[in-house]
Amino acid sequence: MPNNPMTTAQALHLEQTHGAQNYHPIPVVISRAHGCSVWDPEGREYLDFLSAYSAVNQGHTHPRLVKVITEQASTLTLTSRAFYNDKLGVYCETMCRIFGYDRLLPMNTGVEAAETSVKLARRWAYEVKGVEADKAEVIFPEGNFWGRSLGAISASSDPESRGGFGPFVPGMRQVPYNDLQALEEALQNPRVAAFMVEPIQGEAGVVLPDPGYLQGVRQLCTRYQVLMIADEIQTGLGRTGALLACDHEGVRPDLLVLAKALGGGMLPVSAVLGSDEVMLRIRPGQHGSTFGGNPLACAVAMEAVQIILDEDLATHAANRGEQLHRGLMELVTAFPVLQATRGKGLLRALVFGDEGSETAWNFCMLLKDHGLLAKPTHGHIVRLAPPLVINEQQTQQAIEILAKCLSQLPIQGLGMQIQG
Repeated sequence: MPNNPMTTAQALHLEQTHGAQNYHPIPVVISRAHGCSVWDPEGREYLDFLSAYSAVNQGHTHPRLVKVITEQASTLTLTSRAFYNDKLGVYCETMCRIFGYDRLLPMNTGVEAAETSVKLARRWAYEVKGVEADKAEVIFPEGNFWGRSLGAISASSDPESRGGFGPFVPGMRQVPYNDLQALEEALQNPRVAAFMVEPIQGEAGVVLPDPGYLQGVRQLCTRYQVLMIADEIQTGLGRTGALLACDHEGVRPDLLVLAKALGGGMLPVSAVLGSDEVMLRIRPGQHGSTFGGNPLACAVAMEAVQIILDEDLATHAANRGEQLHRGLMELVTAFPVLQATRGKGLLRALVFGDEGSETAWNFCMLLKDHGLLAKPTHGHIVRLAPPLVINEQQTQQAIEILAKCLSQLPIQGLGMQIQG
């Protein structure tokens, strides 16, 4: 066990005493990590089944990323955008070539990139589509999540995120997720600039649309001259068994939003990619970020994506995801407390039938005690998203831990449902 002067109890006390209480974490302190494993200060090992909300697809402290960030940090870290640096252009060209777009706008966090895409869409609507000034609208599905900035919560249907933070940004409307008829009715409004959609709604509880939904979205956006924005912040970069979740249906959005695993778990990196027609709507002085496109982030992001390609982590996620899915199906059949399992690749969820209870939280506490870390979302859903480097043995170990902890929960709730 490494020498660590900070104990779990001390770390919890300091954060709870001096930190703002805007999170409700599982009470475990992580002081070291590698691959799919993390350790607390006392040396207890856990399987990470959250991956920092899918930001650590490449595994914790990947040796190639450690090497790149160390070398770049000792050379040049920040210039701001007041000057050019020798990494940003290479980064933009590399990402555009890999994902098939003309240009990239670099930002830091996912919510920054998503908000950037909204600004781009509005500007495009005024300059290209001909929408009357200050009248553009952007449509979002109900249940969407792309952060907790004022813009993001203005687009949200989550009362917990919105309550007490109004007034909200105008020009943001919602339609039901996975409802092409409702979307078409909304897109007939000539003021609509864009429709932003998660291919799978992560924070809503790993909610999958029907097959063909994204293709339908693409067709409708094209028909009504509306930009399709794909929020691949959580689903992208191999997580669902393809490089992008949109790839499962062969869909190319007009704007692609990436973050989380783009930074390889090393630092925040985000990006918006699109065509010249859209990306050149924003001109110097109209949008930016001091740290966006910094050479440290560019070097890390290029290596983070290259690792996913070199190690074929999308295929690995598909294979291990199928193994995990089979195990979760057996658990749903065996334990009446579970209502459903759903997901794609290594973005999975277990849904408990007793919505509104503490069962999912209690289950995650049991998991912690047995060496696996996961977190509930929306009270009755447990998201399961390990690093994509997880192996067959670790996946089986996780399934066995899940079964053991389920056996210790009181049996309640009925109904069984399985989605592949």
